[in-house]
Amino acid sequence: MENTESINGNMSEFVYVDTNKMKWQPSPSGTVWRKRLHLVGPSEAGQVTSLVMYEANSDFHAHAHPGGEEILVLGGTFSDERGDFAAGTYLLNPEGYEHTPFSKEGGIIFAKLRQYPGVDRSQIVVETKNMDWQSNQPGIGIKTLYTEENYPEEMSLQKWDSGAAPGNVVYTGGAEILILRGNLQDENSSYGEMSWLRFPPGAEHSPCSPNGCEMYVKTGGVSLLDMA
Repeated sequence: MENTESINGNMSEFVYVDTNKMKWQPSPSGTVWRKRLHLVGPSEAGQVTSLVMYEANSDFHAHAHPGGEEILVLGGTFSDERGDFAAGTYLLNPEGYEHTPFSKEGGIIFAKLRQYPGVDRSQIVVETKNMDWQSNQPGIGIKTLYTEENYPEEMSLQKWDSGAAPGNVVYTGGAEILILRGNLQDENSSYGEMSWLRFPPGAEHSPCSPNGCEMYVKTGGVSLLDMA
């Protein structure tokens, strides 16, 4: 049996990673590189959250996704048998989905694997640049990427205007944030572009964005992740 590994595997702790300070590490494909932010389980078959970089004319072997797969294309183009997905595309592939990913021009994606069990989940492909920002509080726009009855996660893109400060925020089921542009602050620190944050269930803070920011935000799913 393959040995298990843990990277930021304690789901009861707050985690902050400045991905700019990480080096790209090789994957089993010689043309695909990754920065692993979270891993619990076997090295190539565990629950994992990563930034993944495809070189131009790169590919990855055909594989299935037990536990599903979530992707946000951050730059370039990500492709598989279904087509080409440009920067800003969001995908959720349900449990058991199989594909052979590649990239002709190269690209960078944010990927979460084996974290979405449930064969009846919807398959989602959204070009987020074509979505309108919705708002239910001053200074914050939201594009909802995924929410589904009987499943606890909600994923969104959020755009905070300069000076946005929603007050005390409680993450009942935990939360994960990837800062795509700009800067987020709270009473503990300041988090810059391409910082990844994970809050344990029940965590709370008082965030603000003095100069504005855009973020990927996932709430409600941390309590369901494997614990190292």
